[in-house]
Amino acid sequence: MEAPLPAASPKAAGGGGLFRWLRGRCLGRGAAVDPARDIFRAMTGLYSSIQPADSVYLSTRTHGAVFNLEYSPDGSVLTVACEQTEVLLFDPISSKHIKTLSEAHEDCVNNIRFLDNRLFATCSDDTTIALWDLRKLNTKVCTLHGHTSWVKNIEYDTNTRLLVTSGFDGNVIIWDTNRCTEDGCPHKKFFHTRFLMRMRLTPDCSKMLISTSSGYLLILHDLDLNKSLEVGSYPILRARRTTSGSDTTSTSSSGPRAVGSPCHQNDSGPLSEKHVSRSSQREGGSPRNSLEVLTPEVPGERDRGNCITSLQLHPKGWATLLRCSSNTDDQEWTCVYEFQEGAPVRPVSPRCSLRLTHCIEEANVGRGYIKELCFSPDGRMISSPHGYGIRLLGFDTQCSELVDCLPKEAGPLQEIRSLYSHNDVVLTTKFSPTHCQIASGCLSGRVSLYQPKF
Repeated sequence: MEAPLPAASPKAAGGGGLFRWLRGRCLGRGAAVDPARDIFRAMTGLYSSIQPADSVYLSTRTHGAVFNLEYSPDGSVLTVACEQTEVLLFDPISSKHIKTLSEAHEDCVNNIRFLDNRLFATCSDDTTIALWDLRKLNTKVCTLHGHTSWVKNIEYDTNTRLLVTSGFDGNVIIWDTNRCTEDGCPHKKFFHTRFLMRMRLTPDCSKMLISTSSGYLLILHDLDLNKSLEVGSYPILRARRTTSGSDTTSTSSSGPRAVGSPCHQNDSGPLSEKHVSRSSQREGGSPRNSLEVLTPEVPGERDRGNCITSLQLHPKGWATLLRCSSNTDDQEWTCVYEFQEGAPVRPVSPRCSLRLTHCIEEANVGRGYIKELCFSPDGRMISSPHGYGIRLLGFDTQCSELVDCLPKEAGPLQEIRSLYSHNDVVLTTKFSPTHCQIASGCLSGRVSLYQPKF
């Protein structure tokens, strides 16, 4: 493989070259700024060469459907969240079974999240979250109680060591793992909304995104988890619908139906225009923990509405990835939305933080089940459940970076490779963070590993 070309210096770059160099520096380009860039480029080429016959089946026996897959940060352990109360652990390199946590929870295990290379958290329909240590898997570190309904996903802020969970009770709860004991962690409700489906933090933890079954996407800007534990006040930004173009129109009815005041949890009464304008003008932009309510545009769903079932974020924080299904469950779409930073051009103009850039229609198989998709570690590819297999999707056929192929109007995602090795509907898929490997899990409980053979 050829050695990567050194990034041009500002002295060597003239005219347009200077602006390209500055733009590349801002995006983290260059061997000194992003030394792993060319490694990921090589790995992307390997992904596109994977064949369906390269799959390896893990011995999962009869543990029910596979709802979630998660690798440890160093890629040494693959964990499997199962329908039948169990968590499975595998060595993804040797494909050997490590351990079965046979009674991890009292109901379905929905999500797994690693806090570091040894600690991980699981959440369940039994309304609890459990903390585990890979060095001592015979017992839980502790069990966290606070939700009143199914707990669906877990996020973690590595800077503050705060665990963030969300569930079908509509609550987002923060847990202080700095003060964790065998009896649990101090916690406090951070946010509440009806119809909550998924919650994610951006990689730098500057935003929290929440998707809902009613088709709304909520964004908390300039996130301060510590401050919100005490204050709990959320200025409301004007709600609007995202589009693929640069011109958008506000949707005044979106706010009241999507969320109520996080302080009072009230879902009735229109938002005061005077209050909204005053909030959006504060300090010329958004105050800390300001709330934006959006209705993301989904192709073919303009008049029928949709449910945002899966929510993921680009590893560099450039975009969000949504899996949407129509209210009648007869269509599914995968959509990519670019983040548009900055305050409104005019203080009174509505804010719109997302722009639809790419989309593709999915196979409408396994109605009623949530399909969890994901970005590759470098953000160049998307792995998406597709019927009895997965599809590897790119922003163009060369698997370029998103910022290098942003269209003026929304364009199609490009299919790089399709891999079908299951005998049932695939519900979840995950890229290894360190190796050229993809895992997928299906409704009948089988886990497949895909990696190139040499």
